[in-house]
Formats: sequence, C-alpha cells, structure tokens
Amino acid sequence: MAVKEFALPDLGEGLTESELVSWHVAVGDTVHLNQIIAEVETAKALVELPAPYAGTVSRLYVEPGVTVAVGEPLLAFEVEGAAGAEPAAPAAAPSEESLSEESPSSDAAVREPVLVGYGARPDAKGRPARRARPGLASQPAASGVAAPVVAAPAQPAAPASDTVVHERPRATPPVRKLARERGIDLASVTGTGDRGLVTRADLDAYATPPAPVQQGTEAAPAELRIPIKGVRKATAEAMVRSAFGAPQATVFLTVDITPTSELIERLRARPDLADARPGLLAVVAKALCLAARRTPEVNSKWDEAAQEIVQTRAINLGIAAATPRGLLVPVIRDADGHSLAELSGAIRELAVTARSGKTQPAALSGGTITITNVGVFGVDAGTPILTPGEAAILAVGAVRRQPWEHRGEIALRDVLTLALTFDHRIVDGEQGSRFLADIGRILADPASVLTLA
Repeated sequence: MAVKEFALPDLGEGLTESELVSWHVAVGDTVHLNQIIAEVETAKALVELPAPYAGTVSRLYVEPGVTVAVGEPLLAFEVEGAAGAEPAAPAAAPSEESLSEESPSSDAAVREPVLVGYGARPDAKGRPARRARPGLASQPAASGVAAPVVAAPAQPAAPASDTVVHERPRATPPVRKLARERGIDLASVTGTGDRGLVTRADLDAYATPPAPVQQGTEAAPAELRIPIKGVRKATAEAMVRSAFGAPQATVFLTVDITPTSELIERLRARPDLADARPGLLAVVAKALCLAARRTPEVNSKWDEAAQEIVQTRAINLGIAAATPRGLLVPVIRDADGHSLAELSGAIRELAVTARSGKTQPAALSGGTITITNVGVFGVDAGTPILTPGEAAILAVGAVRRQPWEHRGEIALRDVLTLALTFDHRIVDGEQGSRFLADIGRILADPASVLTLA
C-alpha cells in the first residue's frame, strides 16, 4: 500500500490558483478513478476535480474557502501497488501533455508520467511553504510525485499557556459559499446548530438588520464590506485593463425592429423550430455575423508587440452573461457558421451553464467580438467596455412599444436602441458606424440580408 498526493491541477488559461469550494469525499472514503472528489472556483468558473487514483482518502490538506496555488497538495490517497507504480490519468487531464521524471528510489531509473498540474511543476525551484490549515493535518509535501508520501497520524499540539488558539468557524460548504457571496465573515456569526455549527438561518438572521428600538441600542453596521475575489476580481482587473489600455468610442442607433419581432413570432410557430425557439438575441447575433462580413475590422485585435492589426476569419462570438458569481463571457466558436436555430440553442445552453457555475475556463477565452444584452434589465442603452483583446462590443437595449414614424404616419412600433463600442486604433468612426447601420438595417428589414455580399 502506497500513499499518493493529489495536487491542484493546472486548469489552463494562465490560472495560477483556485479556491476550494467543497469536498465531495471525506477521510476514509473509498473512491474510484475519475470520481468527482472536489469542486474549486477559479477566476473564471467552478470546476469539478476527478480522482487521479482508485484508493482510499487518507488525508485532506485544505478546508473549503482556502485559496490554493497550482501544484499545492489538496489530499492524499492510499493506493494499491508499489510506490513507483504509474498512476492512471484522470479524464479531465490533458491527454496530449505529459512530463517524466526519474524516481530517486528506483535502481532501474523507472520513469513515471507526471500530468500537467499534478504534483510540483517541473520548472518550479521549490514549492511555497504550505500554510497551516486549522482543523486539518499539515505536513511537508514530497519533493516529487514519484516518491511516496507516508501519512503519519496527526498529533495534536498542546498550545503554550499564553497562546490563543483561533478555531475556524464550523459550517458546511454550502453555508461557507453563501457567506462568501453575501460578504459575511463567518467568525462574526453565532452558530445555533449542533456544537456551534453556523447554519443558513444564522446567515439570514445576521444579514437582516434589527428593528430600531426606541430606547436605543447599538446601531447596525453602517457599511458592508464584500471581498473582491474569483470572477468579480478577474472582471474588475479586465475592465480596468480594457478601459485604460485602448482608446474606446461608442456610437448609438435607434431602430424600428417591428419586422424582426414579427419574424420571431412566425419562426416560433414553426414545428421544426419548436425546440430552438429563436429570440431577439439570436437574431441580433446572426445580424452581427452577417454585418461583420462587410466590416471585418470589427472582428480584429491589436498586436502591441508586432504593431499590427490582426483580422480573424472566424467569428468567435462572446455572449455576456450575468451570474451570481459575476459577469462571464462564454464564447460561441465559429458563430458565423451557425444557422439561426443553432445560434439560439447555443446561446440558451451557454446561459444555463454559466448561471449554474459550470462553464469551463476554455469556454471563456478566444472570443473575437462580444454582445451584451442590457435590455433584459429594462435598460435602453449604455456604453459597454470592450472585452480585453477585442475590437468591438455591441450592447442591445430593451424593446419599447412606442409611437414611431411609419410610412408617413405615426404608429406604435417595436423600437430598439443599439450601442457599439470599438477600439479606435482598429476601427475608425466610418467603419464602426457602417457596421452598426448594417445590423440596424437587417433588424429593420430582415429580408435585406439577401442583398449582403
């Protein structure tokens, strides 16, 4: 029987750390290969981690709520076989990438593959010292994954008489997650559950300010501090980088889209499109793809190092999605090759996945142009900030039924405002205006797409 450590994997996209959200296993549990053992939150998404070994969980090094660096151990397994036995590759690991290192204990210089992100990084000079985790065993990690890590029984240390021991508040992973979302410090909440366990009801009671008392008591806090981390931290950094890294300009267009509204009603009544149910966002996405053929500059990026504008043939369309964890922009790849029904299905799927927190990091990169639908919040227009690295972003406002000039008379029509922000280094005012006008013309008269080159 050998002991193997499982380190936080390299989840890709330049991510260097993740926060442990919850364990799906406990010490003593028997797990099988690729069984989901934990869920972590990166700066982009919630990711489920599969087990790289079949065996028994012997130790958990990290508690939920703790941020862990890539390559830092999360837990240890007791597995059958010799210490140098080759581990099976988990399904989530990149199959095309592997590294090898010699086992110092092998006379025959047996090599064992080390998957990317599992164990110490091959270019690392040494792993940072592991921070002590209250309530969990902490011991030095092995220098390489080829050498076994022997699990020793945890020995509780007797604190000196003048030492104050601060215990981590007891709470289940869902309650810890809820506390993070609400910006509540669990240490300030009195737990009413078994042995002081903090419950959801305790969070609700803590978040509800007490009713004022005539005699006057201690006032409720005048401010609430919310930690900036995960997706919100990544979004904040990206927006600052975008706003101060590229000269941005915005143009607006208000258009009568009644013909598009009527088209959507006809399409939704067709039996062959009953599952797709195309909506306005899908039609706008299709119009954007068609208009980008006439103005390819909007589907470009600025290469600062080479001092070049790089135009991309494929349109990888980002759809901004508001989620409980913050703003995400999952990407529909090769959107210009999708039919209207396919775009509708892809938009619906990525929205559901994003709101459930299951969007994978790879699905949040590689976009070339973005749509943000502010109309779902009842907003008419805005000046969106570019997604870093992209040349344009289109904001879609709310559809208003209002008086409008139509065929020389005033009539009630469906009116929509569009706003296009663009990188003025790549797209000039004429190009941006032409692109936006093309989208508006398609929405005002869907049949006009037949005239597009």
